[in-house]
Amino acid sequence: MMRTFLLMFILASLLAACQSEADRHYERARQLTQRFILIDGHIDVPYRLRQFPEDITRRTELGDFDYVRARAGGLDAPFFSIYLPAELQDTPGASKALADSLIDMVEALVRQAPDKFMLARSPDDVRRAHREGRIALLMGMENGSGLEGDLRNVAYFYERGIRYITLTHARVNQLSDSSYDTTRVWNGLSPFGEQVVDEMNRLGMLIDISHVSDSAFYDVLRRTKAPVIASHSSARHFTPGWERNMSDEMIRALAANGGVIMINFGSSFLRSEYQTRGDSLRQQLRAELEAQGLAPDSPEGRRWMARQRKQHPIGTVADVADHIDHVVQLVGVDHVGLGSDFDGVFALPEGLQDVSMYPNLVAELLRRGYSEADIEKILGGNLLRVWETVEAVAAELQQAHP
Repeated sequence: MMRTFLLMFILASLLAACQSEADRHYERARQLTQRFILIDGHIDVPYRLRQFPEDITRRTELGDFDYVRARAGGLDAPFFSIYLPAELQDTPGASKALADSLIDMVEALVRQAPDKFMLARSPDDVRRAHREGRIALLMGMENGSGLEGDLRNVAYFYERGIRYITLTHARVNQLSDSSYDTTRVWNGLSPFGEQVVDEMNRLGMLIDISHVSDSAFYDVLRRTKAPVIASHSSARHFTPGWERNMSDEMIRALAANGGVIMINFGSSFLRSEYQTRGDSLRQQLRAELEAQGLAPDSPEGRRWMARQRKQHPIGTVADVADHIDHVVQLVGVDHVGLGSDFDGVFALPEGLQDVSMYPNLVAELLRRGYSEADIEKILGGNLLRVWETVEAVAAELQQAHP
């Protein structure tokens, strides 16, 4: 009897010690996310709000981002995606019109809540917003189709506040082949895509190689004079054969270029088996939705689906940390960041289901032995370094060719 009691006491003590250790890691992580600049390379808020308007200055029900949760999670500078669906490429002018509309929406949000949000156009703007306790809203155009084949539109969108362009999306476009599209029109970058890379270098705009085909990726690296980013991609090591993620060879080449891969939190990006589970869950939920007589795009249907997505996470925080570990082991800590794809993916891992939960990932990194200096780089320091290098290259190019 005494032996049983002693074993139970030891077990309870060990469990309490483990919980205390976990609590310490989380509290330290929460403090770090508030202290360090946290940049997320890709959040699909504007297109979400276009479909289903909400006041994101308050706590919201449908999406993964709002001001309240962003502050809780320590998010300082999200790149809001100016997402342009590939099907718009078939209608001349439609992609640019949508891009302008979504940019207008972001500008209106800043005017509505200047005490909460600031439109940021430079690394210095991001730092100023952090000092002032505001969230710096950055914008990246997801799909170069918005250029409509006109090189002058690169400068036009730069003036409108776009600071990166994802060269393509789900289909080949006028710039580049796509990782999702087996139709390889250009076998990499198009001649127009090469001109766009040159112009982005000249202006100081970040080049985003997420979504491009492998051949296009290497074409970009051969062409660019500045570091590039992958705003929301992960490691193909965990999803063999899936071109949307980056191979080890590509990650090494990106690091040699001085760039950064920003890890996508979407479950389908984390492990191959999660893609199958996500497809099954999507079919199951759609069937349940129809059985209730709810239209998928109705407000009621969207609310129901949002609740179900939160209740059915796929994967864990550890999976995301595994991708970070893999990149660090390949090329070091200077070439990895965060690009969650919040509001843009169907399924997310448990513990990383919205912008309030970044501390969970930081706590996992602390448990794995990452230093505070490492974490500062991963959260935003690496992206800021790349961005400042891109601006410095642009200044040199403009001085050489006024």
